[in-house]
Amino acid sequence: MGVKKIETKTFVRNKFAEYYQECSSNILSPPFIEKREFGFILFSERMMMLRHKNFKNIDTLRSFLKSTISSDVLYSSAYYEEPAAEMEEKGWLGADLIFDIDADHIPTSCPKTHNIWICNNCGATGKGITPTQCSSCKKQNFKEKTWFCELCLTSAKEETIKLIDFLMKDFGISTKEIKVAFSGHRGYHLHVNNEEIRGLDSLSRKEIVDYIRGIGLELSFHGLEKRRDRISPILSGSDSQDLGWRDRIAQGTYNFILTSSREKLEKIGLKKKITNLWINHREDLLRSWEKNKSLRHIQGLGIEKEREIIQQGVENQSAKIDTVVTTDVHRLIRLSNTLHGKTGFKKTDVSITDIDRFDPFKSAIVFKKGRVIIFVSDAPQFRLGDDIYGPYNNEEVELPTSAALLLLCKELARVKGET
Repeated sequence: MGVKKIETKTFVRNKFAEYYQECSSNILSPPFIEKREFGFILFSERMMMLRHKNFKNIDTLRSFLKSTISSDVLYSSAYYEEPAAEMEEKGWLGADLIFDIDADHIPTSCPKTHNIWICNNCGATGKGITPTQCSSCKKQNFKEKTWFCELCLTSAKEETIKLIDFLMKDFGISTKEIKVAFSGHRGYHLHVNNEEIRGLDSLSRKEIVDYIRGIGLELSFHGLEKRRDRISPILSGSDSQDLGWRDRIAQGTYNFILTSSREKLEKIGLKKKITNLWINHREDLLRSWEKNKSLRHIQGLGIEKEREIIQQGVENQSAKIDTVVTTDVHRLIRLSNTLHGKTGFKKTDVSITDIDRFDPFKSAIVFKKGRVIIFVSDAPQFRLGDDIYGPYNNEEVELPTSAALLLLCKELARVKGET
């Protein structure tokens, strides 16, 4: 079979067009579609968004998606009197409570192995965290190419599960009011559709964010208080009936005591002698904390270090959400079953009961037919379905369409031809 040459941007656009022509019936209406604003990033204007669009029903939206090919399809968390009007004239009626759990906000070790930065001035490149200044030309103008791996998405899933636990146990939200979806890229979206919550302003939503992130916790409200040079329990012992952050602090600190390595203990500033005592008497420390929430087995620890250890417990239990997304009552969020312009994956709804077993590298793949010849500049090893690809470095390869499209959307490759 011959090779059909095609320009990269045209190839990606054609694949997205093919999806919306064949699969628009899979795109379902969000609640009260007629009160939502829609936004679209168009292939013809990649960095320009078409906003303030409104659709009376799902059929008109599907027709629009067939005729106007977009790399990304977004809709407002907010409900408006006039969704197509300019922002100051829309007439805000309320908004769903939404959360974005993205690997960018979760501390993992993997970005230093698969994220790439490029100096726009001199072309110098590197991996990991983008520097504040290029070491070669001293300029501060960079382009970043982020990747996502199994560890990234596993970490994002774990934070999503934590968030669900907060919403159900601490806020009394039912499973019927919670909708979870894989974003199509580096994490998960969670929507709460609850009439009482819908009218909350940004400040009220910030209170929810602070609670879930464990910001500003006062220990005396959660079973602990400062006494002289120690942090002591107000109520000793552990109680299975403890609710909210009292239970979470107890469990998080226990987990930190159980899993903390020497390196982690030294990182929070514990002296070598105290670290040795911690490592050598870990079981005693665990029993003491479990019984009466005490760290007294570690002599010389000091109240500030005790507080820091308990803060590690808070970090262990808090859910790492994007705080800006949740407090923004006008936020546009990706529509389920539409494609993500940076991956070619679809935003995929996930059942709360099945989230543990959900595999985004299988369930979010759309393009399962055909093969493409591409030239890859630099790409790490990755999995799609049951197959492993890469790593690739300045080489021409023939890949299934889904794998090729991922690299093309991530701007790590260019099309040589379609077979």
